[in-house]
Amino acid sequence: MKALSIYPASENALTVCLGDKMDAAINDRVFILFQYLQRHPNPFWKDLIPAYCTLTIVYDVDSIRKHHPSACAWLRNEVERALYECEENETLPVRKLHIPVCYDSEFGLDLKSLAKTNKLSVDQVIELHTQQTYRVYMLGFLPGFAYMGIVNNKISAPRLSAPRKHVPAGSVGIAGNQTGIYPLDSPGGWNIIGRTPLQLFTPMISVNTDHGSDKNSEGTPVLLQPGDEVTFFPITKEAFDSFDVQNFNLLST
Repeated sequence: MKALSIYPASENALTVCLGDKMDAAINDRVFILFQYLQRHPNPFWKDLIPAYCTLTIVYDVDSIRKHHPSACAWLRNEVERALYECEENETLPVRKLHIPVCYDSEFGLDLKSLAKTNKLSVDQVIELHTQQTYRVYMLGFLPGFAYMGIVNNKISAPRLSAPRKHVPAGSVGIAGNQTGIYPLDSPGGWNIIGRTPLQLFTPMISVNTDHGSDKNSEGTPVLLQPGDEVTFFPITKEAFDSFDVQNFNLLST
């Protein structure tokens, strides 16, 4: 595995860039390296930040300089060694998740306007959104906010020119060629087309990855993880109001 480039991101951070576009194979390489570095921790590393095509390593400059004249040069060598040692044929575990979404007008705040702008009916937007399988490329913005792609270009849409001050948790949105779910109430500028009754972020509590009574092995408070493959299916407002998470099977077959 070779990095396209390794460069300083700041005085105490180094970025490994493995590509220049949103691509599943490149994203796999990022997280293969990320998991490798997690399995081989170093006391000088303070944080690992994976993204679409990059992995940024935040490091302790003062501590490294006690042992090496240049912290950046030392870390670059360590990263190059890790890249060399990563197995090219290593694969990431993939979960296939099936997420319910209510596209009712109460929840789909921008559904009609998005449909009109793209010269589609509301039903066509819903159909196109639920036909696609989306990869979780990265987490960011909020705890558990998963950036997923790639949406059908017939329903892609730019962010709102004026972001909302309040977007309810569970809101499903589209921005550009990506879709995402707001895990918490927050401001936001994505086009909101529906809402899921699932909880995306559960502080300090293991989340359900199979059904309500089971917990995942990592005990993470975040429902979606990079590499997950997500499909959406529509539910009615009545089904949303009576949704029983304890008996819902999140993993699709």
